[in-house]
Formats: sequence, C-alpha cells, structure tokens
Amino acid sequence: MAVTMAEITKLRHLTSAGLMDCKKALAETDGDIEKAVEILRKKGQAVAAKREDRNAAEGCVMSKNDGNFAAILALNCETDFVAKNEGFVNLAKTLLDLAVANRCKNAEELKALTVDGRTVADLVTEESGKTGEKTEIGAYEVVEAPSTAAYNHFNNKLAAIVGFNLPGVDAQVGREVCMQIASMNPVACSRNDVPQATIDQEIAVAVEKTKQEQVKKAVEAALKKAGLNPNHFDSEDHIESNITKGWITADDAAKARQIMKETAEAKAANLPEAMIQNIANGRLNKFFKESCLMEQEYVQDSKLTVGQFLEQTQKGLVAVDFKRVNLNAD
Repeated sequence: MAVTMAEITKLRHLTSAGLMDCKKALAETDGDIEKAVEILRKKGQAVAAKREDRNAAEGCVMSKNDGNFAAILALNCETDFVAKNEGFVNLAKTLLDLAVANRCKNAEELKALTVDGRTVADLVTEESGKTGEKTEIGAYEVVEAPSTAAYNHFNNKLAAIVGFNLPGVDAQVGREVCMQIASMNPVACSRNDVPQATIDQEIAVAVEKTKQEQVKKAVEAALKKAGLNPNHFDSEDHIESNITKGWITADDAAKARQIMKETAEAKAANLPEAMIQNIANGRLNKFFKESCLMEQEYVQDSKLTVGQFLEQTQKGLVAVDFKRVNLNAD
C-alpha cells in the first residue's frame, strides 16, 4: 500500500525518527501507525545494543532545584554535535523535570518512571535510534536540605547543586555558592566531611614531600660547602650536559655524586619526626582551606571565606551538602 506524506509526518511527530525510517516502517506495517512506532522503538533498541561498547563521553548536564530538593542529570552521547541537538537537549530537560517532580533518589527510580506509557529507560534507548549514537544517563545526583540551589554553566557540560541548613535562603546567594562549587571543585563542605582515606592520603603525601625537601636542603648545603654549585648537579641529565658544555669536570661530577649520596642517606636516617609531622599538618590545613567549601576563599570577595560570606548573609547559615558534575576534565 502507498504511504502518504501525512502518515509519514504523523509518525515523525510521534517518534522524531528520520523521514526515510518512518517511510520504511509504515510500508512494512501497511500504514499501521502503532506498529510502525513499535518498529522504530525496536530499531532504537537495536542501535543501543550495537553501541553498548562505545564511549559516551559527550552529552548534556543540567541541574534544577525545587524547595528542599535539587538534582543534576547528565544525559550522555558520543559526539558534541548530538549533545547540542535541540531534541537531545529537550529530552535531558524533560527527564530532569520528571526527576525533580517525582523526587527521584537515584537513576534507577528515574528510569522506572513512565511518560505516555513508556519508561524513561525506553525513552533513552529510543534516543539512540534517532541519533545513531549510544545514549545513556551518565550521572544523576541529588541533594535534599531545608534550602537548595542549582547552577547550570552556559555550555551544558557543568552543573552544581547545594543544600543549606536553613530554609528561605536567597536564590542569588544559593546561585553564587553553586558557582563557587562549579569553579573551585571542593571535595567536601567542611573538613569534618572529608573521608578519612583522603585525609590519610594527604598526610602521607605531605610527609613524603617534607622529607624530600629536608634531604634536598641538606644536599644543597653540603655541595655549597664543598665549593660546588647545586644547580649544576640537580639531575643526571644536567650533570652530563654540564660536563659537555665544560661548566664542570668529570671529577667535579664524581665528587658531587658522592657528596649527594652520603648526605642524602645520612639526612634521611636522622630526620626529626616531630618537625616533619608539624610541617605535614600545616600542609593538611592548607589542603582543607583549598578543598573544603566552607573554608575556601570566596571567589566574589577574596577577603572572605565561603563560610564567612554565608554567616554575613544569614546568621548560622552553612552549606551541608553539594554535588557537581562536569563532562570536561577538571
């Protein structure tokens, strides 16, 4: 049976599939719209299955808040071209609106929601059929608190949400704190929220770095005492290069190597543990100030921390939770 343009247009409106795909589906089903829709849905599932091993690193990231609830959704695809497509962006908005309206706690709850008889999981799968690319919900994050705020960066690749301990927080204040989170990428709200494993790792790195610095200082002092310029012996490559340039002799190099070896071993064996720990703790405090939201320098006013800014805004106001999703490398 002949397929009319009116039927093709109707099917395209229902599925957003390509013109030829709609025409073929209608021809295959003798003009039965419902069966044609099912064929195109199955095609979408087939495309998704074929692309399961593909890397969906591009996409659209959006956030939204409503009272005491905020969420971030990342709808991923394979190329930036598809990520900027109006239909793809609208799907991400639709899914985010559904998630917030239904207070979905996780991606699985969101995927189980239905729209016009189809689950969100089906809608995402069908999008693969429309675009020809792997499509998936790459991230879904939630914050629940007495007040929430959300921020979407202009390119739809980065979003942040935050929760506060008090109700009625000014929307602009919340937005500015979200922008701080997006820009400065903190690891926790306060130092009390930093995982112990992260603290242990930072201490270990700080201790090792401090030890290396103390050994290096001792070596440099020993070289200077021997009448040698430490800058000429800071690496084996430099030593060989400086010999070639005539800046040092082979005897100088041998003497320096011996001094560096003996001094480094002696210093490493006699490092003052209390001093090392004090310096390492100082470095840990610096990490907290740089990485904990409430202690970070407020980007809008470097004279304040974020905590001080919030206290000035509303007495007792603190950030209690946040989430950040970025498709680009930080």
